[in-house]
Amino acid sequence: MIRAVGEAVDAAGEVSDEPATVPVQASERAFTGAVWDIQRETFWYRNTAITRDFVAHTGAVGVLALDENNRVLLIKQYRHPVRARLWEIPAGLLDIAGEPPLVAAQRELAEEADVVASDWAVLVDMATSPGGSNERIRIYLARGLTAAAASFPREAEEADIQTRWVPLDRCIDAVLTRRIHNGPLCCAVLAAAAAQARDWRTLGAADEPWPT
Repeated sequence: MIRAVGEAVDAAGEVSDEPATVPVQASERAFTGAVWDIQRETFWYRNTAITRDFVAHTGAVGVLALDENNRVLLIKQYRHPVRARLWEIPAGLLDIAGEPPLVAAQRELAEEADVVASDWAVLVDMATSPGGSNERIRIYLARGLTAAAASFPREAEEADIQTRWVPLDRCIDAVLTRRIHNGPLCCAVLAAAAAQARDWRTLGAADEPWPT
């Protein structure tokens, strides 16, 4: 095995993120926006005071809904910062105080796609842009899908949401040929393919504690 100079070897063969607590010297709300706020913090790291601005985020959930024909439920929605209508998975903010992430995911699937599911599991957890945002998103795998009892009203960018059922393999092709770009969608379909290849043994319980 070729090893880069200075590369550490993990004898257990496992790679895990490491929680860290550093002294925070100052913290202030630098900007208050319509949706996102910017937090400015000065912290000590390796005997150096460092100041960073980052998006203060509520956290979010996403849903990879997979039907009995191995098709993924995608939605297309306008995203103004990138000036594009992107294919995505149903997802939404954890912006209701005290709402458990699983309940939020179930709500978002119904509200954005008029679909409910009987089988839920944790597929993957991700930090979307940890250098500039504290956003974490938990993505669930939802199966046992049926139509919701009622449709939900939608407004703003959600007013013209399109839905489409796409085979998982075609979703993977779209990611690998760089035709779709939404981060949670790309992560979700690749994680689903890998988990399926492992007979879904990597799935977590729907109520698994988070953040871990």
